[in-house]
Amino acid sequence: MALQIEILPDADAVARRGAELVAEHPRIAVYVRVNPVPTEWFADDVRDGLHPFITGVIVPKLESPEQLATVADSLAAAGLEQLHVLAGIESAAGVERVRELLVPPVAVAYFGAEDYVADMGGVRTLGSAEVLYARSRVALAARLAGVPAVDQVVTRLDAEDHFLADAADGRALGYQGKLCIHPAQVALAHRAFTPSGEEVDRARRLVAAYDEAVAGGHAAIAFEGQMVDEPLARHARAVIAAAEAT
Repeated sequence: MALQIEILPDADAVARRGAELVAEHPRIAVYVRVNPVPTEWFADDVRDGLHPFITGVIVPKLESPEQLATVADSLAAAGLEQLHVLAGIESAAGVERVRELLVPPVAVAYFGAEDYVADMGGVRTLGSAEVLYARSRVALAARLAGVPAVDQVVTRLDAEDHFLADAADGRALGYQGKLCIHPAQVALAHRAFTPSGEEVDRARRLVAAYDEAVAGGHAAIAFEGQMVDEPLARHARAVIAAAEAT
């Protein structure tokens, strides 16, 4: 589980509270969100708002390798180069250059649909067709970079089914988690991104049948009405691993 803390006017108090949370709940990853790099507040946020005991820093609206270099240099100057960087890809420029941005010190990335659509001058819809390309591109770039990608927020707080459907779409695209803007969404995100008992049971049966077939010299099998070869077996193994990790 990860907890985000945003910089407030009393940045020192935020840093202290972050350190306290880490000490009280060592299994919680604490990230502090700073202002975007080009703003006048970024340097002060890094210097005064971060703490070596937190897990990492959230850098929103990251758009260029030059901005990422500024992040790395600022953390190093503050003696905080060990912190994870969670990069926000949420603008046209960020999406266009996303593969260049998911390099060290970035350890995690997220796609911000609301800011992206606003930057594009588009219209946000429940079906999210307007962000499908950008959402997919960020997930692809994260996969190629070997960093986890966290999916877009759902701003509606009164529609549990919509949140679960949106999270299922994100999982299908390859995202490994969901941004939450309300505590009530956390349990829903866990439900959406944790393989169900039925999924895990089927995956185990599939892997067992496939491994037996491979041992017998076969490269593909028919399993419950579906043709299964190595890519599908690999996916089933990933489902099992995700369930065990959870």
